Parts: sequence; structure tokens; C-alpha cells
Amino acid sequence: MVYPLPEILLLVLCATLSGMEDFVEIRLWGEQRMAFLRRFLPYERGLPAHDTLHDVINVLDADLFKACFTAWVETLRDDEPDIIAVDGKTSRRWQARGHGREPLHMVSAWASRQRLVLGQKVTDVKSNEITAIPRLLERLDLTGALVTIDAMGTQSAIAETIVHGGGDSLLALKGNRPATHADVARFFADPAITLHKAPIETVEADHGRIEQRHHSVCHDVAWLRSDRRYPTSPAFPIWR
Repeated sequence: MVYPLPEILLLVLCATLSGMEDFVEIRLWGEQRMAFLRRFLPYERGLPAHDTLHDVINVLDADLFKACFTAWVETLRDDEPDIIAVDGKTSRRWQARGHGREPLHMVSAWASRQRLVLGQKVTDVKSNEITAIPRLLERLDLTGALVTIDAMGTQSAIAETIVHGGGDSLLALKGNRPATHADVARFFADPAITLHKAPIETVEADHGRIEQRHHSVCHDVAWLRSDRRYPTSPAFPIWR
């Protein structure tokens, strides 16, 4: 029996978003929600067997499917710029060392206001985020967006990808760039600098601890383009 590909893809997409993890679960999910699925497509022949679902998905060109899926997700976005949070997560449930399967590590781009995952990139290990993030960002429309990444993503190549894509970057600076971190700390400690607004302090309870943050913004960043040549000296594109 022949089953339309759009119906298979809709079933797999909806079931996966609902937490189903294999094709047996996906088919059972579909059987229980046929009325929902038929609101979008007819499913005149019902659902294929889980083996058929497995065979169809595995025969698809992975790179082509990824490109098509990313393009479809882009159509769901609003035209207004958004904050795009890039972060890496490890799925321990994927792990099965007895079968030679390590935990799945994935880098995701999350549109904060729209609450939408714009794209994902699988990496072998967490340290590979540095090379995975630019490839993920290159697939996205960053025009007008503010892209935030933690300290691991504070790399010149990543900053350049964001700027070339039409976005702005908000990159964390920690001990991975000690000299630059010290420079920034000294800069903001100087009472002569002109801040954009008065400093803001926030106190929040998160992950079982009290987090106290001080926020200061300064638009004077020309000093970052000095001729310093010490290790890890900043080399970030700071203007579009």
C-alpha cells in the first residue's frame, strides 16, 4: 500500500514533538490521534506500519531534509527581530554505552519571544560546539536579531558569522579569555567611563541558589580594536 510522504512527515513531526522516541511509539501516538491528524491531511489509507515509517525516514537524504525543515521553520517566524539564544544540551536518555551509543549532544537556536526552535546541530562532544555553532547560524536569517551565546561561543569566527548574517551578538566573557576578561573588568571599574544608563542590579532564585547580578552598559567599544598582541586579545567584529 502506498502512503503519501506529507502524511508520514506530519505524523513523525507531531509525534516527535509530543515526546515519542521510536517508530513504534510514533505509530501508537498516531492511532490515538487520527482525528487531530485528519484536520490537516486526509490519511485515507490510515497509518503505515512502524517498519514502513522506519524505512521511509531512513531513506530520506538527511542534508536535504534538514535544509527543507529549516526553511519551513523560517516561514513560521515573525518579521520582527528576536533574541536568538544558542545553547548546547546533552540528552542522557539517548545514551546506551552497551550498544556503543554515547549521549547525544546538540546545539540549538531558540527564538525567545516566539518560543520557537529555529535549528539544531548535532555534535560528537560538547567541545565541538565551537565548530557547530557557525554552521548552525549560517542556515538562519539573523537580520536584526540579537544572538546570545555562553562563554564557549565567545570566538571571533562565531562573532563574524553573526555580523555577516545581519545580527548583533551578546557573548559571555569568562575565564576562557582571561586577559580580555581582565581588560573589561578594569574598563568598567574606571569611574571616568560614560555608561548608557545607570547600573541595574537584579536578585533571583535559580537552580537552588540566590543569583545577584549587576548590569552596566557602555557604548564606547573602540578600545577593543587596539593593537594589543597578547594571547587571547580580542579580535571580534563589533560594527556592522
